[in-house]
Amino acid sequence: MADLDVSIVLPVYNERGHLGAEIDRIRAAMDASRYTYEIIVIDDGSNDGSGEALRQIEGIRLIQFATNRGSGSARKYGTRAARGDVVVWTDVDMTYPNDLIPELVDQLAGYDQVVGARTSEQGTHKVFRVPAKLFIRKLASYLVQTPIPDLNSGLRAFRRDVALQYVSQLPPGFSCVTTITLTFLAHGYSVKYWDIEYSERAGSSKFHWWTDTRRYLLQVIRMTLSFNPLRVFLPLGLLLMLIGSGKLVYDIVANDWKVAINTLLVLFAAFQVFMIGMLADLVGRATRATEEVQPAALHTVDPGAVVPVVAPPEPEPAGR
Repeated sequence: MADLDVSIVLPVYNERGHLGAEIDRIRAAMDASRYTYEIIVIDDGSNDGSGEALRQIEGIRLIQFATNRGSGSARKYGTRAARGDVVVWTDVDMTYPNDLIPELVDQLAGYDQVVGARTSEQGTHKVFRVPAKLFIRKLASYLVQTPIPDLNSGLRAFRRDVALQYVSQLPPGFSCVTTITLTFLAHGYSVKYWDIEYSERAGSSKFHWWTDTRRYLLQVIRMTLSFNPLRVFLPLGLLLMLIGSGKLVYDIVANDWKVAINTLLVLFAAFQVFMIGMLADLVGRATRATEEVQPAALHTVDPGAVVPVVAPPEPEPAGR
């Protein structure tokens, strides 16, 4: 079969009650659009009968895992199996406006990834979830030096050729969506944020506030150490150097040039942090792929094209 415009990847884990309605909503929106498409559903080891229900739905590509491997694994496998130039990730829990997927793909023009940025928080455990997500989003924005309105939205569209370069680096769990955002940004690809409404989910949430928040944070740190470690080690090293220098001045003035052992330890720790940061940065640069897919916004100039240069007229000699 020829390549398609869009591949829509749907991870499913125990969502039987609303599968048909969600897939029908997606199909109706895509049928009314100008895009050719496919719907890839990955049953991630469901035990509520979702697999049996999916086998009754026609017009989808169904991939079934024998055991639950995580939504990240489902998205990775679906991305590798996709035939479309554009891959769309979304959920089937009725939270995202999947009837707007054609408009989401339209927003991709000139960009490498478009993220559906949620304007409200409808998730469970809001007391813990909202502050944790805010902290992690601010940390990620600092690390990649780019504002990130929504770090872990489950609705996004991206270029398949770009994503395939990094899909092996994606984790198996919920932080997969966090990682693909940071990966694109860290490698110089453009990410656009498109405001969407976020609804209450159907069925029960699979999000565990402590386990998944910890995984999000650890994944952000791993990504930073992989792509821009100096953003972590340089400020920490400077802080330790400032503390050690202040203590050194105190020892010289107050203790008649007798430098305390703890002062030397702090200065040595600062030196170690600087060295580890530079080593991590060197390893990251050395192991980075030498050839990458060109970003969507990169414009090339035909080397054979000659641009005429018109010199300004010479001024006439004075006195004439």
